[in-house]
Amino acid sequence: MRVLGIDPGLTRCGVGIVSGTPGSVLTLDGVGVIMTAADIDLDLRLLELHTGITEWVIKFSPDVMAVERVFSQHNVRTVMGTAQAAGIALLVAAQQNVPVFLHTPSEVKAAVTGSGRANKSQVSEMVKRLLNLQEIPKPADSADALALAICHIWRGSADSKIKTALAAEKKRLASLR
Repeated sequence: MRVLGIDPGLTRCGVGIVSGTPGSVLTLDGVGVIMTAADIDLDLRLLELHTGITEWVIKFSPDVMAVERVFSQHNVRTVMGTAQAAGIALLVAAQQNVPVFLHTPSEVKAAVTGSGRANKSQVSEMVKRLLNLQEIPKPADSADALALAICHIWRGSADSKIKTALAAEKKRLASLR
């Protein structure tokens, strides 16, 4: 399974592609950050994100996309930008016909480190180890995107099968009407 992990952000959107299956050796296929300038209009920033994420999907042909589920933060402005970036990722997934799954930060931390309360440096260190990298990917947004992809490979496979089965059953029931 090839997973595109997305750590949504308006200024820096982390992207990472990891291939593997539960219990297998994981492979890093690509990692990066899509950046937008804070001094340009919001609509243009969102368009840049859309273009950047679409390019990653076209280049790597992921089987699924794993996006961080946006949760409430103290800074409303930050959460708005994060939510807008996540929305763009979901839009690209729909446009490119890539199944998309959302994972909470605590799910990702638990999958990668064994603790849902791990700090960022612990997550980054485990990403480095799990992907057999020489260094921790920088900036942190890229490491977080890889952690999302790893989380989905290890935990999301069952969710993916359930979602696929439910979609098939809905389609079957609709054809009976």
